[in-house]
Amino acid sequence: MDATPNLSIVVPVYRAHSSLTELCRRLIAICRENFPSFEILLVEDCGGDDSWSLIQQLAKVHSELRGIQLSRNFGQHAATLCGIAQARGEWIATIDDDLEHPPESLPAMMAKACEGYDLVYGVFPERSHHWWRNLTSNVARRLFRTAIPSLNYDYTSLRLIRGSIARALVTFDSPFPFVDGYLSWLTNRYAKVDVPHFDRAHGSSNYTTRKLVLHTLNILVTFSDLPLRLASWLGILSSLVGFAWLVSIVVERVVGHITASGYASLMAGIVFFGGLQLLVLGVVGQYIGRINFKSSRKPLFLIAHDTSSS
Repeated sequence: MDATPNLSIVVPVYRAHSSLTELCRRLIAICRENFPSFEILLVEDCGGDDSWSLIQQLAKVHSELRGIQLSRNFGQHAATLCGIAQARGEWIATIDDDLEHPPESLPAMMAKACEGYDLVYGVFPERSHHWWRNLTSNVARRLFRTAIPSLNYDYTSLRLIRGSIARALVTFDSPFPFVDGYLSWLTNRYAKVDVPHFDRAHGSSNYTTRKLVLHTLNILVTFSDLPLRLASWLGILSSLVGFAWLVSIVVERVVGHITASGYASLMAGIVFFGGLQLLVLGVVGQYIGRINFKSSRKPLFLIAHDTSSS
């Protein structure tokens, strides 16, 4: 293999035993036809199935393929960054393991990149996910556009990145990684290429509703101060409402409309303003928690096994 391949392909793998053989076959075929040299890095994120044993078998058959297994499950973005850190290519592509992304789109993305871009996304005019997931995804993207103006609205996990830009991603020190958030900091020379979005070849998505919600919250808190700004405006608004309420009570008392203290209004005020205070404290606590996580200097990922060293 060349010291510096023309293209490195990073595939974060999680419970993908059923689709890996087909994915590697298609990747190798399209790369041998279109790229002078290439490597494929399969980063197994401890999904608990037989993916790692299959990766070891594939690495023995194909010299262009390298398998990496992490010490535990660190998440898709951490696994992607691990692969990028190990990649040697002039260009680095990332692609999912479930065959929803067509490997055959890589030549078109490379042609677009050669027009002078550092980053090219493969975007899907029509997504194959269920309508509810497409709807929530669009809502989240609009929220991200407001919170992170520099973020590309059409980001996907099908990416082609200039090698020097991609390898700079591992210098970011955050316990809640978001590859596309990092890329928005590193370059604004990006483009997109329309590609088809296929149905998942086997099984169902590993992203549950809970994981998607947590991922959205992590992005908002880690890459934006929007929650803090909203908490500040809520605090100001509640103060104004409380002051107006106080003035109205004093006026009503002076003119004689109020003759006795009202237990219901008192408790309503306590519950309302107490709830707002707890909300604001919760938002601030999220940021403080992330500061604590970052200061602990925990590794983003740890490699347990590597087929290149066996």
